[in-house]
Amino acid sequence: MTVWDDLVGQERVSEQLTAAARDADAFVTAAAADGPLPETSSMTHAWLFTGPPGAGVTQTARAFAAALQCVSPDRALGGVPGCGFCDGCHTALVGTHADVSTVVAVGAQILVEAMRDTVRKSFTSPANGRWQIILVEDAERLNEKSANAVLKAVEEPAPRTVWLLCAPSVEDVLPTIRSRCRHLNLRTPSVGAVADMLVRREGIEPDVAAGVARATQGHVDRARRLATDPAARERRAAVLKLPLRVQDVGSALKAAQELVDAAAEDAKQLAEETDTKETEELKAALGAAQGGRLPRGTAGVIKDLEDNQKRRRTRTQRDSLNLALTDLTAFYRDVLALQLGSRVAIANADAEDTLERLARAGTPESTLRRIEAIAACGEALDRNVPPLLAVEAMAMALREG
Repeated sequence: MTVWDDLVGQERVSEQLTAAARDADAFVTAAAADGPLPETSSMTHAWLFTGPPGAGVTQTARAFAAALQCVSPDRALGGVPGCGFCDGCHTALVGTHADVSTVVAVGAQILVEAMRDTVRKSFTSPANGRWQIILVEDAERLNEKSANAVLKAVEEPAPRTVWLLCAPSVEDVLPTIRSRCRHLNLRTPSVGAVADMLVRREGIEPDVAAGVARATQGHVDRARRLATDPAARERRAAVLKLPLRVQDVGSALKAAQELVDAAAEDAKQLAEETDTKETEELKAALGAAQGGRLPRGTAGVIKDLEDNQKRRRTRTQRDSLNLALTDLTAFYRDVLALQLGSRVAIANADAEDTLERLARAGTPESTLRRIEAIAACGEALDRNVPPLLAVEAMAMALREG
């Protein structure tokens, strides 16, 4: 199984990256043997991957990183870099390769403090891999200072350094940065492609795979989670009941509170899994004495970690709310399709009775207003409006129609 097998519905992009990985491999091989370097190459030092949520933007960038670090002996025999089994591929995919640095936004922005060491590392030669790779998962979250730091590194990179930037769209990235990158835009995979992947890779029953692929409209990660996680299916079912729970003010406000509480619980569960481990590992690295007593002068480091963990919990809660908003948008889109007599396939076929009931009770105009209210809630969350206030406003708008 190669690293490209995980890219669902991205055949064109896979072909381009495979060609670039071949040229990159030829470059490193020729340089190591002091031979002539290729005159033309489809490889470049900076890449920008964009695409809608669920298209697999980050997975594609990481697969490319693995292919660049591939050390399979089959490459010398004409094999495609990115075997998926060698040490280079495996460590790059799981995030433990010494020469693949990943930058992820902890809060709403990637601060310059989080980029300084990474930018400094980008100017060094690979420690034991074939390339020094910097993968920025949330390039749209670079603020002005951190974006300028990246710009300087991308303008004059080291010979064996590759930058891989991921963002929803090319417009989300600073123009001076994107002009120095090769842009690859991923498309939303078809429902059939996602369903086929779930059957082949996860062993999901075809009917179930088709249902979750249709419900998530080609969002690979969400389809996989819905197919394999009963708790995720329960949360989605609870979200889809919200349109029926906003008949009066009290019910609308209660439904909003429950939605926010569920998102906060998701964030808490993630924090419990990661925060304690991170804190203990940092204390051990700082040389904490037996019993947990820290050396002098290290309290500030622990405080910085706690601040980052708090920002991550806030972002996780908002990410969970955004998923709920996506489900609600798809729900009302189905209502609108029924009201207009559209032949577009219904995404929420498992809730068809509810959809038809709401379609008969309202008008296309009221449904559009509800969709706009959901979008307004997402925009409010992006502006750091308190989650409960934003969701309550949405719930009241859904009630009024």
